[in-house]
Amino acid sequence: MHEPPPHAKSAGEERFRSVIIKICGLSTPETMEAALDTGADMIGLNFHPRSPRYVSPERAADLARMARGKAEIVALIVDWEEARAVEMAEMLKPDWLQLHGAEAPEAVARLAKASGRPVMKALGISDAADLLAVERYAGQADRILLDAKPPKDAAYPGGHGRPFDWTLLAGLDPARSFMLSGGLDPANVGEAIAVTRPAGIDVSSGVESAPGVKDPARIAEFVAAARRAAAAQKEGLSA
Repeated sequence: MHEPPPHAKSAGEERFRSVIIKICGLSTPETMEAALDTGADMIGLNFHPRSPRYVSPERAADLARMARGKAEIVALIVDWEEARAVEMAEMLKPDWLQLHGAEAPEAVARLAKASGRPVMKALGISDAADLLAVERYAGQADRILLDAKPPKDAAYPGGHGRPFDWTLLAGLDPARSFMLSGGLDPANVGEAIAVTRPAGIDVSSGVESAPGVKDPARIAEFVAAARRAAAAQKEGLSA
């Protein structure tokens, strides 16, 4: 497995640090600046053309220049051929690749090696059986992202603003580190962190005023709420 950046620590270490906050689907300089101003740990650039958050390679390069050195840059792709993903990684130089399609475990590991970048694999969760995939991918991906499964008629992957049942994660190996996504927003992120104790959280539609339109005020509210919950969690774990 590729050596991940400093944020990708062991499960035990991550539980005693501030929860990683990722703002995904940023597409304008103004909202990128808003995310960076809040101190977000990771920012996501979406390369899936069917998503309302899609950014062209040219726009992504401009946004990545703003973020470099301030937050980790994550490039989100869906079922790309390895050569194409490697080419993009060489041009954009993201800190992470995030795979949101049906990529097989062995393909995840191959891409990490070929690209020289750690890879985050998103897995859709709707019932307890879906957690079986975590073990299949855990040894191949540098990080697991647990997201809500999209509706069956959805044009693109992801939770589409809907959370899954977080209590399902009680059946997950407690030593297994993960990031949480799907339906998170400023109002529920505190509860999500308290219930699931994730290594990190990932938000997109929950900080938007319309599909693909990030709201700087909601970004700030989300990060503040997440930081409060993470601080409370850290205090409780170290007591």
